[in-house]
This record gives sequence, structure tokens and C-alpha cells, in this order.
Amino acid sequence: MSEKCVHKGCGKSFTNPDEDCIYHPGPPIFHEGQKGWKCCKPRVLTFDEFLSIPPCTTGKHSTVDDTPVSELTSSDAKPEATIPPAPKPIVISNGTETFTRTPQSAQPPPPVATPEPESDSDAPELPVPPNTTCRRRACNVSSPATITSRNNEECIYHPGHPIFHEGSKGWTCCKRRVLEFDEFMRIEGCKRKGKHLFVGSGKKKGRGSEGAEEEKVESVRHDFYQTPSTVIASLYLKKINKQSAKIRFSSATTLDLDLPTTDSKRYKTIMPLFGPVDPEKSTWKIMGTKMELTLVKADGGSWPVLRADERRTGEIIQVGQAGRA
Repeated sequence: MSEKCVHKGCGKSFTNPDEDCIYHPGPPIFHEGQKGWKCCKPRVLTFDEFLSIPPCTTGKHSTVDDTPVSELTSSDAKPEATIPPAPKPIVISNGTETFTRTPQSAQPPPPVATPEPESDSDAPELPVPPNTTCRRRACNVSSPATITSRNNEECIYHPGHPIFHEGSKGWTCCKRRVLEFDEFMRIEGCKRKGKHLFVGSGKKKGRGSEGAEEEKVESVRHDFYQTPSTVIASLYLKKINKQSAKIRFSSATTLDLDLPTTDSKRYKTIMPLFGPVDPEKSTWKIMGTKMELTLVKADGGSWPVLRADERRTGEIIQVGQAGRA
């Protein structure tokens, strides 16, 4: 009789206990919007990408869950929003005292939307490879080796998005909330369909493939913090192509960006900066989920916002001579 492996990232049915099992031995990690596994390095932003992180360890199948408990439990989970501390004065060598805000976002980041499947049903002319997992969230059914008829299929899934808030976990499409990640993965779907979604329509081209239609990104989330001499800004765009990216200062207050990604997206904009910078001394660095800019101020002034066309936050910034006690 076949048994189901409970290792994270495997979940296959097996009859031979000596069969190789590829899985994640560590617990999941969710920290500041990033998701991953403690046992390996990849970190992603969306839940679907988290589920597709390839397992990192080869062992044997097991019916006993031996995954270590995550270090962060619901009792010590930090709230998403905290009250920022009062600004502290920075005294420059000439005696000028500048009040700047603490390193944080001016506005809370918008929720990251999980992309929907490209089709709601499989194209009848496309073959379904064996052991293909259904694409609908929380279904996890794999296709058999031989498919004679699909008329008796039933797909039970979640049409909504996952929610992780102050330790509780659930789905936007139903009301149930749990504390542990394993319990969240076992929440049964709340919607049913007659057939699974194994291959989709087949019309969507692979990521980064030649000829793939490019998607224009209108805006990206950003935040920044500053010192008396620099502004350190982050532009959040995943999978920027380092070889094709173009970053250029057309003036001391204007930054031209052309950022294509490896999954056929492109963010192109002319960014008006709040204050003048030194283009020769300013640098940038491209990472997996963002681009980080280090802008060297030309006048040493304080920046209430990053872009000149942004609405001011209403924060009072004072520059002047420090008074005597």
C-alpha cells in the first residue's frame, strides 16, 4: 500500500521506503516580506514563488515529520506596524544641527499581488505529462502516469491569496485562520471545479524566452534613508537584468532608468530627484529583488522625499545652530 511522504517540498506517494526523497529539512522563514527556507538561501516575495523553490536535500521518504520548529512563533511575532522613534539630531562639525527622520518608508508598502494562472482550464489538445502538479493553490494533486479520462476529476482549491498577519495565517477567500505553517498548508480549499489545471492554455511563453511579449511596469515601490552626506534609496523590482540595465544621470537632479528583467518586464522612467547629487561619486547596486542607489548629496541638505514630484509627508525638518542648555 502506498504512503504519502510528509517531508516539506516532497509530498509524493511512495511504496518503496528506499526511494530517494528530495525535500527541505529546515522550517519556512517569513521575514519583512521575504519568504524562504532556513535550509537554503533563495528568498522570494510572492507565495507562489516560495512554493516553487526547489528542495535542497536528498534523503529517504518518511511518514513522520521531523522538520525543526521555526524559531519565530506566533507568540513572539512582531506586529507589522510600529510607532517610529522620535528623530534624533545629527550635529555636523560646523555646529549645525539637523533633524532627520529615521531610516524607514515614508508610506507603507502596497500588498504584493500574486499573479493568476494564464488560463482557467487546460487546452484539450495539449498532453499532460505524468506527475504534473495542479497549478491551482492548495490543490497539490499530481497527474497519473496514464490518463484515460478526465471526466471524473474534481479540483478543490483556494481562488484567493495567502494572508500572513501578526502570526495568523489563512486565505483571503475563506475565514479560517491558523497559527502554524503546517496547519496553513492543510487548510482545505473552499472552491471546487470539475477538472484540474495541469498545463493551462499553452499560449504563455517561457520567462525570458526570445520573442516573448514585454510587459511595461508603470511604477515600482521605493523607500530611502539618509545621512548628512548621502541618500540610500531602494527600488523594488525583481530579476533585473544586470547586463541590459541602463542607469544614467542626465543632470545633477535627474536620473534616467531603463531596467529590463529576465522575466520579460521593463521599468523605464526619468526620476526627478529632490536635491542635487554628485553623479561621479554616486553608485548603484543590482540585487535579486531590488536596485540600491547611493546618492551623494551635492549641497548637504536634508531630503523629505526621494523624488521631486512626490507629495511631502508633512514631517518638520529643522536645520540651524544648536542652542545652549
